[in-house]
Amino acid sequence: MGIGRTIRIYLDDGAITGIKHAEIVNWTGQAISSPRTQIKTLSEWPESKKPGVYFLFGVDEESGRQAAYIGEAENVYDRLQNHALNKDFWNEIVFFTSKDENLTKAHVKYLESRLLSLAKSANRYVLQNGNGPQLPVLPRGDRDSMEEFIGNLRTLLGVVGHKVLEAPAGHENEAQQVVIPKPEQDILNLKLRLNVSGILAFAEISDEGIVVLKGSQLSSNTRESLGNGYKKLRDELVSSGIITEHGGKLIFTSNQLFTSPSQAAAVIVGYSINGRNHWCDDSGRTLKNLEEQNV
Repeated sequence: MGIGRTIRIYLDDGAITGIKHAEIVNWTGQAISSPRTQIKTLSEWPESKKPGVYFLFGVDEESGRQAAYIGEAENVYDRLQNHALNKDFWNEIVFFTSKDENLTKAHVKYLESRLLSLAKSANRYVLQNGNGPQLPVLPRGDRDSMEEFIGNLRTLLGVVGHKVLEAPAGHENEAQQVVIPKPEQDILNLKLRLNVSGILAFAEISDEGIVVLKGSQLSSNTRESLGNGYKKLRDELVSSGIITEHGGKLIFTSNQLFTSPSQAAAVIVGYSINGRNHWCDDSGRTLKNLEEQNV
């Protein structure tokens, strides 16, 4: 069980769409979130004139998916002015600096490299970066401090609305390696399987919905009953390489988050289906039955 944290968020103009300052109690780091329209106002914030790492968030023009650019700077505000002139995709920046003066150029370069690696692994956003920078060598103590910084950064980044660093599931198990939990375990993190017309898929229930696991199979065909939104999502997953052909079958090449069991099931089987009646645990109990028991 994780340890609870106290987070303070200050709304600069009292609006949730404006500039926000977020901090974790007893941590020297801090996060500033700002819409692109208020860049000029950031010049009045001394926090923006320090070394730090930053995220630009927007939409990828080609895929329509959420997009992000991750960078570092000795003076975040100076770098931001350059991006305002040369990068069009973004509409929000979230940057992280330190309340003290202990965050150096070497530190932020380390953070940038590690954050890019985490974002690529999570595969939630289309990254606008080119080749990622090489991870610089830091003294052991500095490296461990930066890893701790990243842990707190991820928390604050999620709090201000972005899960770019969070993998859809807590592990990358192959579908064939799924271990079904005991009946008394909670619904959260429950492992389920879908077996329809010879199509075998595995998934895990999470706080965000349902995560179909890497290696799960899909139908090669779709029917008219599959909604347009589901068809579009399926096509996007194919074009992005998350769904691909392997051994004559379509499979997921990585864990994929869906908002509901029915959305996941429909994309997998290729037609409209009630996922809660078809996702089952190892004992054959449907997700609907398990939810009713849990209530």
